[in-house]
Amino acid sequence: MNLTRRHLLTSSVTLAAGTRFPRAFAADRCPALLSHRFPRLQDDAPQDLCQYTGKVILVVNTASYCGFTPQYKGLEALHAQYEAQGLVILGFPSNDFGKQEPGNAEQIADLCFNTYGVKFPMFDKSVVKGPGRNPLYAQLAEATGVAPGWNFHKYLIARDGKSVISYASQVEPMSLELTRAIEAALKQTP
Repeated sequence: MNLTRRHLLTSSVTLAAGTRFPRAFAADRCPALLSHRFPRLQDDAPQDLCQYTGKVILVVNTASYCGFTPQYKGLEALHAQYEAQGLVILGFPSNDFGKQEPGNAEQIADLCFNTYGVKFPMFDKSVVKGPGRNPLYAQLAEATGVAPGWNFHKYLIARDGKSVISYASQVEPMSLELTRAIEAALKQTP
């Protein structure tokens, strides 16, 4: 099978250059925030998010036909630059904003993998806002007090699996603001 398948707000945890995430994390337990399973985009195989325990995680709701879609390039650059240090990016396609992700899994995967060369984990299309949103997005919105306002909203989850910072769609993946936050989070030990 072809591998086709708004404003900046932060949570109560604010990360400035040099600010550190807390180190309250037990490596043998999956944090509640990661206790979810979602089907992988390219083949619907269920993926347990607990496999990312102890990693720094950037969660992004994506869309194929959005003005922010070129951020896939920056997300892939982040993935390539920081994966070996413990960063994982999780993409969640969603049709919630402007109906900009109308395709099926095969069409979405084609764009992600073949057009943008995405190598980070992508999950099947899901709802990320409102009462029917997927449970991870419900918890992220609760943790930060910020639900996604548009496509390519980002949540940075610390190694402890509890500390979360929200970034608006306009924050570019390779921006100094986001890369500094990622680097600070990566310095924390699980």
